[in-house]
Amino acid sequence: MTEIDYRSYPVLVVDDEPDILASFRLAYGNEFAVHCAESGPLGLEILREQEIAVVVADQRMPEMAGTEFLERTMTVRPELVRIILTGYSDIDVLVEAINSSRIYRYVTKPWDHQELRITLRRAVETYCLERENARLVEELRLANERLASENAYLKERDSREYVAGGIVGQSGAMRAVFTLVEKVAGAPTTVLLQGETGTGKELLARAIHEQSPRRDKLFVAVNCAALSENLLESELFGHKRGAFTGALNDKKGLFEVAHGGSLFLDEIGETMPAMQAKLLRVLQEGEITPVGETRPRKVDVRVVAATNRRLDEEVKAGRFRQDLYYRLRVFPIQVPPLRDRLEDVPALVQHFVVKHAARLGKRVQGVSREALDLLTMYSYPGNVRELENEIERAVLLTDAGEVTPAALSEVFHDQPGGEGEPEREGAGRLRDRTDAMARVEIQAALERHGGLKSRAAGELGLTYRGLLKKMRRLGMTD
Repeated sequence: MTEIDYRSYPVLVVDDEPDILASFRLAYGNEFAVHCAESGPLGLEILREQEIAVVVADQRMPEMAGTEFLERTMTVRPELVRIILTGYSDIDVLVEAINSSRIYRYVTKPWDHQELRITLRRAVETYCLERENARLVEELRLANERLASENAYLKERDSREYVAGGIVGQSGAMRAVFTLVEKVAGAPTTVLLQGETGTGKELLARAIHEQSPRRDKLFVAVNCAALSENLLESELFGHKRGAFTGALNDKKGLFEVAHGGSLFLDEIGETMPAMQAKLLRVLQEGEITPVGETRPRKVDVRVVAATNRRLDEEVKAGRFRQDLYYRLRVFPIQVPPLRDRLEDVPALVQHFVVKHAARLGKRVQGVSREALDLLTMYSYPGNVRELENEIERAVLLTDAGEVTPAALSEVFHDQPGGEGEPEREGAGRLRDRTDAMARVEIQAALERHGGLKSRAAGELGLTYRGLLKKMRRLGMTD
């Protein structure tokens, strides 16, 4: 325990004998702040008006006995440390008082001055310790409340922003997607995920499976564009031994493998009409027929399909069956491209840095502000997959610390700065004045917000990306 200034913790002495009070003040007044009261009622008044750490009360007082006084102090200042002065004949009375009034010590008369000095010191130290413990208990209670709130928030956020351990997004567009995922996950409904390549459709499909009652069964994924029509039929529905050249054994199809679970059909828009007819039968009847067999088999599979094509246009062009299209789009979810949710880039970048730094054994902790500015201005034709590949490359090129602009590909350095129309000859003076004013306003907004561009952009009525473009055009650096 740190050194205690005992005078900072007042001691109240209650005794009906003035000589005792004077003696107490004389003996201990130099070390403790001593307050005196000649009766229990006066002592209670002092306790109500002043902060007292230790109270010493005589047992035998005419108006109110010491044990009664100490019991009443419990309602006035329960945190007090209580000491009672008593004669040998009062020991039996003290037993009950010690239990009911939380008496710290009893001191018999006549007392030893040095021993009582040590007792008072220990009483003050006990008061300090109990008050510190009470403070820590309250801090722990508040911390537990915060933790409970944070856990509840994180549990909610996990289902919306970090679904399936790989989808990161705080934008309104992604929150809308996560809401749809939550609503459909518990139902057996077929889901159609539509979006550009690299937007994370398979991760969303896994999220639907992991939040569904089928989570304890298999999630099976197949890319319909990666296999020829014959191989895809065998892969999905299985085949009987001897059904075709090379079919040396019976093989279960993925629909049977995924029985009770979920099957993800990626790039379903690439399938041929004959395969589309077989898929329609599975969705309508819940039956498959392996290649080389004539008897259908029942399967219980939740289908989640995905495509980067506009299937409605494919139907109009006659390349996709209309009845299958309507079967698939019972619950469509449109996955936005990354260029439409660039506010998610910082969180995605940090997620991928942590992921690939651990995988590659690199001591990379994040990206510099300059590198992040470049990353948040890019349009990402390859979407999240392109961003992840870029971060993996940058982490590989960075030994430790932060990823800097030097580790980024040329495409991030060569992107347009958003200058707008080229400046016409003769308009230089007006443009220079306008630019100078813009620099002053941007710099002032950045200073007011501690360099946080997102907040400065909000104050200036710009988007985050718009502010970055304007700063690049104006030649402003961090």
